[in-house]
Amino acid sequence: MESFAATLYLPGHEFHTGVGESATARHGTPERKRTNGANLATEAVALQLVDAMTVSDTIAAISTPPGEGAIALVRVSGANAIEIADEIFRGKEEPSRFDSHVQHLGEIVGAEDQLIDQGVLSVHRAPGSYTGEDLVEISCHGGTLVSAKVLDACLRAGARAARPGEFTERAFLNGKMDLTQAEAVIDLIRARTDLALRSATEQLEGRLGNQIRKIRDELIALLAHINASIDFPEEGISPDEGETLCVRLDSIREAIAALLATADQGRVLREGVRVVIYGATNAGKSSLLNRLLGYDRVIVSDTHGTTRDTIEETVNLEGVPIRLLDTAGLRTSESEVESKGIARTEESLQLADLRLHIADRNAPKPAHFNSRKLSEFNGQTNLPAVAAAEAGDSNEIVVLNKSDLPEDNDWKNFPALRISCLTGKGLPELQTEILACIRQQNLRPESAVAINTRHRDCLRRALEFCDRAGAAMGEALSPEYIAVDLDQALRALGEVIGIVDVEQILDSVFSQFCIGK
Repeated sequence: MESFAATLYLPGHEFHTGVGESATARHGTPERKRTNGANLATEAVALQLVDAMTVSDTIAAISTPPGEGAIALVRVSGANAIEIADEIFRGKEEPSRFDSHVQHLGEIVGAEDQLIDQGVLSVHRAPGSYTGEDLVEISCHGGTLVSAKVLDACLRAGARAARPGEFTERAFLNGKMDLTQAEAVIDLIRARTDLALRSATEQLEGRLGNQIRKIRDELIALLAHINASIDFPEEGISPDEGETLCVRLDSIREAIAALLATADQGRVLREGVRVVIYGATNAGKSSLLNRLLGYDRVIVSDTHGTTRDTIEETVNLEGVPIRLLDTAGLRTSESEVESKGIARTEESLQLADLRLHIADRNAPKPAHFNSRKLSEFNGQTNLPAVAAAEAGDSNEIVVLNKSDLPEDNDWKNFPALRISCLTGKGLPELQTEILACIRQQNLRPESAVAINTRHRDCLRRALEFCDRAGAAMGEALSPEYIAVDLDQALRALGEVIGIVDVEQILDSVFSQFCIGK
């Protein structure tokens, strides 16, 4: 392989690469494969440079949602974006003469200069664009057909249709953002609460990436010192004393563990807390869902077994997204359809963060409330939710509905929240109790920094390798063993921000995006 040198800028880093040495030269012996921090940075930059070199074609897509609207936005990005704009736009001057980031009114034409629409076009010259490439944005009228024809004109002029997330992927490959910032774009689009929006905004600004880079820099410094003592023994460089080395490593481990502790909060911010409403038929489950949502989402009837499927809606409760699941009433049923609905109820209970067990206080207390055995609903005893309830799990709130009617003597002094879905009485207390249970489980997000599932997997591996390195230190093993584990931890941390093994994770990240973003 021929050697080459290049400088590539990433947010917060500028690396000069001199790639071309063999794998053995980079890593030492194949068996041990030791890599110091400088070599690892070189490999990462080389990988991004190769990836960037493959992004040579020009892409186009409609970036606004499908359907009718006042305006539709068509984006074109790549080396030929401005040339394509010259071909399809007719105005006072050609787009190639436009100043960057200035909008111009004109006509958009298709084949044989046939008029498609009147619109506004702006040119965003590299590197000062969203993608880091020449970028053209065309604002046309928002009809489905007219925006499709504008896109078709771009494709006929030489662009190709963009893949989902490809504009943001190019921004990442061109060093405009790290991978955590790229993921924040989709979090920002999907945010349903103020805290989720703030978390996505801060991640987009680089807060999480900066924390990862700080941990990574500390690990690089530690690994570089150990590698120097191994590679240059004649220089008299010795590793830190064991206790000092352990203190430095413990600091890194604590920082990783602190980020891992936000995983559940990150899930809540992105997906919401799963709250399952369940109980016997006609207890008021659907009525409670309607009350918590503030509108009639579910048909309510006195007929038993009306709800035969799981119905899910999301409500914002003091900044916490709550995924409310209304379920089929639990009872013995000979109906095949209702039995399938009850099976789905049982599946929902297994995945619930919190369960609202609702009962009718106007009717006698069912036998299962005396024994706390939910299995008496349908004869099953092997459900996780059944076992948890029988053990007195705190992740369940018992709710007695119909407090507007006389209470049956069976419920006297029974510890439960009493509400009326008809009048709304007791609902504020129920909402307070829901939030208290969420807080007790440490599910309520208190920090805007919250990792996602991919981050968690990378950080878990990084922490595992750091733990192994710590164990090697404790056993006074050779520095080579410590270096191997720290090298793997460094690679795992690099995956979070996308500077190591990038090609293995890009597809899973950007496939979540809509086309045109």
